Amino acid sequence: MCAKRVKQSPRQVETTGHQWDGIEELNNPLPRWWVWVFYATIVWGVGYSVAYPAWPLISAATPGLLGASTRADVATDIANVDAANSAIKEKLIAADLTAIGADVELAAYAERAGAAVFRTNCSTCHGSGAAGFEGKGYPNLLEDDWLWGGTMEDIHLTVTHGIRNTTDPDARYSEMPKFGADELLDKDQIAQVVEHVLQISGQEHDAALATEGATIFADNCAACHMEDGSGDRTQGAPKLSDKIWLYGGSREAITHTVTFSRFGVMPNWNTRLSEDEIRAVAFYVHGLGGGE
Repeated sequence: MCAKRVKQSPRQVETTGHQWDGIEELNNPLPRWWVWVFYATIVWGVGYSVAYPAWPLISAATPGLLGASTRADVATDIANVDAANSAIKEKLIAADLTAIGADVELAAYAERAGAAVFRTNCSTCHGSGAAGFEGKGYPNLLEDDWLWGGTMEDIHLTVTHGIRNTTDPDARYSEMPKFGADELLDKDQIAQVVEHVLQISGQEHDAALATEGATIFADNCAACHMEDGSGDRTQGAPKLSDKIWLYGGSREAITHTVTFSRFGVMPNWNTRLSEDEIRAVAFYVHGLGGGE
């Protein structure tokens, strides 16, 4: 079926010749100004690609004739900020750790700088609010139960050298035996010592098994965790006589810990952070409420 051709008046805009359901498509040209603006954007785009970094290559991008670099601009801004803060940074490095809080200006700077360092480097493991992740081995920094001590000096040492890493010879180090995996204790003995730990931590337990477990605890665990389960910070041995648990305090979690042990690792930050940044974040963490 052929479409009916519509006769156009001399002033009427021509159609493209296409027709759908009786609707014709007008062949309206683009406004002249729009066309020239479009051409101008093409010329500008070509000029920008030549003058500034633009096209990605294998290992870099085309540098551009003007040699502009946003990375260099950021580096310059950082250098300017560092230069402006150089005096207060030197003061922070020279100050006694316990005396930082007594200097209002120094404390204010350390608080702000430490918060920035914590959010950038520490919050991934300890959480944005420093409450850690219970049961997963990331300590809560808001409470007073510190494996390696919560004084300013202790926190500074931990941040500087880390824990159980292989990159810093001065890292804090301790290792719990795998009592079950290495067959140091059998399943019955493990069940007994777990009930004893549940008992001293104030949880529901089997009294008969706990009595048997007390002897096993004294022979195998007390050297690190102390006879009363109060722990030993010089060894990083956690306190077992409360309800604060790094990997969980349920019967199942404690059984897993005794059987396979735990071996959390914290990196040493002395290769990634400057001394003033370490001091600032130590001051910030200490001031969160859990530090001693």
